[in-house]
Amino acid sequence: MSPYIILLTLAVYIFVLFLLSYFSGRRADNAGFFIGGRRTSWYVATLAMIGAAMSGVTYISVPGSVAADSFSYMQMVVGFTIGQAVLALWLVPMFYRRGVVSLYEYLDQRFGQQAHRVGAWCFLLAKLIGAALKIYVVCAVMQILVFDYFKLNIIYNIILTMLLVWLYTRRGGVRSLIVTDVLQSLCLVVSLVVVIYYLCKAMGLSAASAVECVASSPYSQMWFFDDPASPRYFWKMVAGGALCLIAMTGLDQDMMQRNLSCRTKRDSQINIFLTALCQIGVILLFLVLGVLLYKYIDFANLPHPTSGDDVFAMVAVHGGLPYVVGVMFVIGLISSTYSAAGSALTSLTTAFTIDVMDGRKLFGEKQLSTIRHRAHATMAVMMAALIMLFYHLGEDSVINTVFKIAGYTYGPILGMFVFGLCSKREVRGKYIPLVALLSPVLSYLLQWVAAERFQYFIGFELLGYNALFTIFGLILISKSIENEKK
Repeated sequence: MSPYIILLTLAVYIFVLFLLSYFSGRRADNAGFFIGGRRTSWYVATLAMIGAAMSGVTYISVPGSVAADSFSYMQMVVGFTIGQAVLALWLVPMFYRRGVVSLYEYLDQRFGQQAHRVGAWCFLLAKLIGAALKIYVVCAVMQILVFDYFKLNIIYNIILTMLLVWLYTRRGGVRSLIVTDVLQSLCLVVSLVVVIYYLCKAMGLSAASAVECVASSPYSQMWFFDDPASPRYFWKMVAGGALCLIAMTGLDQDMMQRNLSCRTKRDSQINIFLTALCQIGVILLFLVLGVLLYKYIDFANLPHPTSGDDVFAMVAVHGGLPYVVGVMFVIGLISSTYSAAGSALTSLTTAFTIDVMDGRKLFGEKQLSTIRHRAHATMAVMMAALIMLFYHLGEDSVINTVFKIAGYTYGPILGMFVFGLCSKREVRGKYIPLVALLSPVLSYLLQWVAAERFQYFIGFELLGYNALFTIFGLILISKSIENEKK
């Protein structure tokens, strides 16, 4: 596939993206930037969340993961669905009742400023690293497909990507993201369906025979109950999925911005339940695509890539399929990338402006806008620098790396929220940063000891252990309200 076709596809998509962003965000104020002015309908938010939940990492890594992990990712999706129910029935009512703009304002209301800032800094660290990893994967693919052809260094690739993301989100923030995410969600799903159709057509498979082909493949094993020590064990992945969803969506400013942009609590809850159903279908499509990609590699006698992350790109662009497959791959990749990058940049700006700088309390509307614009640009530069760092480190298995990082960085946030919601005890605020630092360290030691001494491999459920260490630490530094009165 010609790099010129890829560039043309990118240019057309970016033009449409900027057009939608301009008209949706041209009159946005600070409230519009941070939470979309709470004017979003539930059905619009649901469409937006499909794209928001799927990054370029999902688009590239999930289909390629079936060779090593089969359909075990669906066990995580079961956990995601449980987590969505907890989010809709427990967290959303609390956030609407308290009227928060940033989720971590709750920690200020419950524990004080120290907890507020600890939560914000944990999120900033997690989101900066996670978003940079996700964008790095896509930049690496675009480097191979386009920039290497023109003998351009990857630094130009990264700068261009982050510049475009910064430009399309700088005015409208969440208000622009909601509209552009709808476009990105539609592009993502359509690209999956089109690629699956042409793969089946190339291999002479009807709809019924394609289903039979996927079902009979050894890659399609979905449930793993045989080895409790394995990271793919059913209950471990379900528990890990539920905890990851609660922490990485329910307690993540990035993802919750869209839910909190809905007009009412009820609209937000409907959106969350519908998003859970859509997520099941879209992830299943990704996994089906993965099986068909490997089947096509054998069918067309193509070389097997050394990394699963390279499978989709290789087949779509260099696999001898019609040009439309390559074009749809590029559209799906770009749409998922710009959705994830734009929302991450907006949420980082919100967390820094509202939480770290305490913007709502200390500054007026005009000053808040100035700080917001400066923070927005600074976060874009920092993210570009991290992407460059990951490129030079040569990070592999990115989707697993993202969840590992989440296990360490979101654990203190999850622990503080659970303790705050389930207990009425007061904590000594000056010790909260120490608890937040020690919990990930103890989690790492637990993971190492379990693997070295007992051959038990802690997987995605690491987040739960981290949160438990945080809760235990908060208990140690807490006191009952009755004792305080005495």
